Formats: sequence, C-alpha cells, structure tokens
Amino acid sequence: MRNFDEDNITQAVLDRLSGCTDPRMRRISEALVRHLHAFVKEIEPSEEEWAGAITFLTRTGQMCSDTRQEFILLSDTLGVSMLVDAINHRFDEGATQTTVLGPFYVEEARDFPLGAHIAHESDGPGLIVEGTIEDSRGNPIAGALIETWHADDRGFYDVQRDTGKSALDMRARFHTDQEGRFWYRSVVPAAYPIPNDGPVGAMLDAQGRHPFRPAHVHFKLSAPGFETIVTHVFIDGDPYLDSDVVFGVKDALITNLSRIEGRVSPGGHEVESRTSLIAYRFVLPDKTIS
Repeated sequence: MRNFDEDNITQAVLDRLSGCTDPRMRRISEALVRHLHAFVKEIEPSEEEWAGAITFLTRTGQMCSDTRQEFILLSDTLGVSMLVDAINHRFDEGATQTTVLGPFYVEEARDFPLGAHIAHESDGPGLIVEGTIEDSRGNPIAGALIETWHADDRGFYDVQRDTGKSALDMRARFHTDQEGRFWYRSVVPAAYPIPNDGPVGAMLDAQGRHPFRPAHVHFKLSAPGFETIVTHVFIDGDPYLDSDVVFGVKDALITNLSRIEGRVSPGGHEVESRTSLIAYRFVLPDKTIS
C-alpha cells in the first residue's frame, strides 16, 4: 500500500503489526498506534510543535542519571504512575492503600535495629515513627520488612545533597518484632518541590502548575505470603494535600503529627524532649494466587 494520508495512515500502520507473534506486544502496539494517532489528529500540531515535542522527550532522557529519573517525574506529574498503581493494586477494602514509589527509592539502604535513629540532628526537629503491620484479619505479621525513606526539614532527600554526611540518610530497612511492631527515630520531613530545573519543571510552568509535594514518609512493606505495599504516610494540615503534583494523596494515608508530652512515646519508647510522633497501622493483603 502507498499514498498514505491522514485518513489511511493509521490503518496502514496497524496492518504492519499483523506479523507480531506475541499477543501482548501486538495488543500494546496496536493501542499505542491508535491512541497516538488520535492524539495527533485531535491537536493537529504544527511541524515546529512536533519537533518541540521530540526535543522535550530527548531532554527528558538526557536529564536522567544515577540519582535522578526524569521520566519517572514525567510519569508522576501526568498522573500516569498513580493510574498504573491503581490498576495493579485492586486490593480488598481494609488493605493499606498504595501510592507511587517516586524517584528517590534506593535498594541499597542499610538494615537497622528497631529504635535506631536514621537521621542527623541537623536534618530537622526530632520525630519517632511507630507502626504495626497486620494481615487482613488483624493478626500481627512478625518479621515483615519495612523499607522507609523521607526528606529532611528543608525538603531534600539524601541523594540530592552534597553535605559531607553519610551517603544514605533518612532511609533504612527494619523488620517487625513478634507483635508486628516497628519503630524508629528520625526527623520531621517537610513539603518540597520535585526537581523542577529540567523539562518536567518547564512543562509544569507552561501548564500553570506548582511542583510541590506535601510532607510525607515513604514505606515499602513486604512479607512472605503477602502482597508488597508501596505507600506514603502524609502529615495532616499540609497546604499541598489537595494539590500534590504527583496526585499521590489519599485520605486514608493522612495522619496527625503530634507532639509527645514527656519523655515516653505512646508506644512506650524513650524519646528526647519536644519529639513529634507519626503512628500508623498498616495492613498487608494476602498474596493473590495466580
């Protein structure tokens, strides 16, 4: 077939996919062609605009490094990451709700004993995090793995800083005790802008959007026989809860940041004076049998 135009080019490309032997690949490719062509037909870009779009994607790739993933930022800020998350985590009611992993997860975080302090005092005001991990029937899950990370009181993650401190800070791995409990000491995180000095930041400016995320603590929770949960716990009262740039906030994930009166936390752990508390109960759903 020759003589392609705006009326027959889409079907011509779809016909070329007839030799694809992988059913999933063919379905994905056909959907990509249909929707991409429909997008172009709807907006009718000028050649200069289409060249600009290609330049935008090129610059997005060029911004990626070992400590920054601009394509994740693009996916997050367009709501695609949360859409993919929702499709893949259709858990029963009662399970902890999930949200995006984000671009600052590091697999090489160290294991710490329960109660350890995972931040420097200069990172911000004191915080203790106390949590429990249970199954859907309310039974504690002993030995569950908690991977946690968050920003400092200026909104920076450890991988964004060059301060001479330890390479990994405000992130750690813990395991629950026999009662499914965990606790650790850190600092109160702040709201922060996602990295906005690249193409994604320019896109947000052009769209009239701010780049901020509300204050939160990340958790990745796993245990044998249960689905892995990636989620955040957000701090109530943050001004960006209703306009999170990556659309990650859910009401069930918001909790109070309370000030501990005295030197003992509600969980019975000794703390310094003027320490704040985040407490949360996590529920892991049983692993789906496929």
